[in-house]
Amino acid sequence: MSLTAEQAGTDLRAFVDVSPSPFHAVAEMVRRLSDGGFSELTERDRWTLAPGDARYVVRDGGSVIAFRVGSAPLPDAGLRIVGTHTDSPTFKVRPRYDVRRGAYRLVGVEPYGGLLAHTWLDRELTVAGRLAVRGPDGEVDTRLVRLPGGPIRLPSLAIHLDRAVREGLKLDPQTQLVPVWGPDSAADASLLALLAEVAGVPEVEVLGHDLVLADTQPCAATGIDGSWVAAPRLDNLGSCHSATLALLAAAPAAHTQLVVANDHEEVGSGSMEGARGSFLEDVVGRLVAATGGTDPQDLPVTIARSHLVSADMAHAQHPTQGERHEPSHAPVLGGGPVLKLNANQSYATDARSGGWFAARCADVDVPLQHFVTRADLPCGSTIGPLTAMRLGISTVDVGAPLLGMHSCRELGSAVDVPLMVRAMTSCFETG
Repeated sequence: MSLTAEQAGTDLRAFVDVSPSPFHAVAEMVRRLSDGGFSELTERDRWTLAPGDARYVVRDGGSVIAFRVGSAPLPDAGLRIVGTHTDSPTFKVRPRYDVRRGAYRLVGVEPYGGLLAHTWLDRELTVAGRLAVRGPDGEVDTRLVRLPGGPIRLPSLAIHLDRAVREGLKLDPQTQLVPVWGPDSAADASLLALLAEVAGVPEVEVLGHDLVLADTQPCAATGIDGSWVAAPRLDNLGSCHSATLALLAAAPAAHTQLVVANDHEEVGSGSMEGARGSFLEDVVGRLVAATGGTDPQDLPVTIARSHLVSADMAHAQHPTQGERHEPSHAPVLGGGPVLKLNANQSYATDARSGGWFAARCADVDVPLQHFVTRADLPCGSTIGPLTAMRLGISTVDVGAPLLGMHSCRELGSAVDVPLMVRAMTSCFETG
């Protein structure tokens, strides 16, 4: 059953609220996939697959690939892939995080990705991510953690102490973007000790951590009719959410249907689980082999018969700074999926791939918007060009429109969620 915009907005907010880090986002995707009949594979095992199998595989906790094997051999029908990313701009906690300044305890962090730093000021923040712990057999295990409450804050400086702020706020990430945790006289429990307690392990067993700051304010319905979604990390958890719903909703087909959600897109994708790494290529190769492919040409033929939809949130036209947009390409919240193009290949869309996606939207009566960057402004990018380059696969870049991208709290529309899910489902189902 298709979701209404109200239901979709509620579900998206719930998805984001339980996903303060990429590791939590993958855990929530896995939970939903498992509830929908998908079962786990590991990269350490040999795979044997049959038509109709619904499986998922996680790499290093922050990236996941889920697929439903088609009824036809992969070289005959190819794949229909939706690619997203699980990470968002934030601050990452440093290994030696305990900072003391004046009468305060602070948490040592460094910016991760192209965040809008000023939007993080004066918010109740927490720490979330994973701990690496020593397992009972000596192996390294991981635990998801989230510090309760909102004990961490980046206080702004009063205007009385910096009148020049009226001319523009500039924040030094090394000296000024260091969140305060409490008075130096507070109880001597370390951040790691508190997180170890949350994880249910002794602090001495903690070997390392991947921790980020997260806003603790719950996602909210906003706007005059309540159809807008105010939330952190919509870029790109909004696409992860839609892709998961679409894969679960798609009817089985002759071709194999696959979602890949990579970590580290916001910092260039250069990791073993990022889009520049081998994760998707490895899984597709194993899919071909595990379903009977023996000819060396089976893999390239499969790729040549495949389509990839790179789904990353898109820029809606700003209501008060519309001059920053290309005037003939002005997506709006609630207007449906945005087809993203760039003459210099920051997006992978071309006539063939863009036409294929446009046809899939038309098949299910989903409106389509278009975005290009002004010729005098640089253009952002996505996993699309990276994946297309690595695999040699026909790729289109799309996304739901968003205001305040890379803010601590972004703004989207619940109306766009079912539209994007319908478009993705159409891509999964069409040959």
